[in-house]
Amino acid sequence: MTPQFPSKLKPGDEVRVIAPSKSLKLISPQNQRLATQALTELGLIVTFGKNCNEMDIMGSSAVTSRLDDLHQAFANQNVKGILTVLGGYNCNQLLEYIDYDLIKNNPKIFCGFSDITALSNAITHMSDLVTYSGLHYSSFAMQKGGNYCLDFFKKVFFENNPIEITPSKEWSDDAWYLDQENRTFHPNRGFQVHSPGEAKGHIIGGNLGTLRLLSGTPYMPSLEGCLLFIEEIITPSGVEQFDRDLQALIQQPDFEGVQGIVIGRFEKEFGMTDEKLNYMLDAKPSLKKIPIISNADFGHTMPMFTFPIGGIGYMRAGANGDVRLILERH
Repeated sequence: MTPQFPSKLKPGDEVRVIAPSKSLKLISPQNQRLATQALTELGLIVTFGKNCNEMDIMGSSAVTSRLDDLHQAFANQNVKGILTVLGGYNCNQLLEYIDYDLIKNNPKIFCGFSDITALSNAITHMSDLVTYSGLHYSSFAMQKGGNYCLDFFKKVFFENNPIEITPSKEWSDDAWYLDQENRTFHPNRGFQVHSPGEAKGHIIGGNLGTLRLLSGTPYMPSLEGCLLFIEEIITPSGVEQFDRDLQALIQQPDFEGVQGIVIGRFEKEFGMTDEKLNYMLDAKPSLKKIPIISNADFGHTMPMFTFPIGGIGYMRAGANGDVRLILERH
């Protein structure tokens, strides 16, 4: 692909909030106010898709409603960036109905994570537009421990310079959106090196289980020459599910073109340990010559950095634990 990078944001720009997965109605009025205030303090004008408060018995909305808001956001010349409300489970329902030519002809920032992985990677593959795995609209409501998130959000969306990703000092995986005061933070031990080496390539990825939903469809991006960024959320089978989904990705016909892998931090209750992660990675011959690092600040813990899907990244995983992770083009 020849990546098409959207224009950066500047003060006074309009960002549109849409709900391609779960509904805005699930976000408390207080957290909506906090999120809007945080974005306003960045100098941005916040508007909302006309259907984002619609909610059905599944906590989402009709495919036609979600498509309408997505298309309207890209078509509106005043809108410079699009933020998703939050994740969920079903935005892959939209993929076969999206007007990718509309998106290609109206490039702009599109950002979200978790279930949005399916939408972001499909858009990048089908339109060549660089999309972003990063904060939802609702993420901006977090009152404590969010400076790291905001710093990288601003660097990615307001600046053009290469960005070196440095580990956060502490992290959390508590339900901050239910209780903003009683938070638990853990010291961050930083990047962990599993396989040393250097690599450079276009970035693909996000939530592993969601990315795997694209396998065998026309919407799966090429893994040839990529840096693969993957993370996973707690599921009933947790570690085993991660292992199975990673194996399924390895069995993609172009996986041998993957240049390096960056794994996001697991939640405490996920059950992943260094011993288990090393074991499953060592058991896969396809990974033997690929540099791999883990415990990066993205996934379903906070804080997180924003990264470009389709952008260019560089990684160096030193045998002595020295790691560099750089977003060269975003």
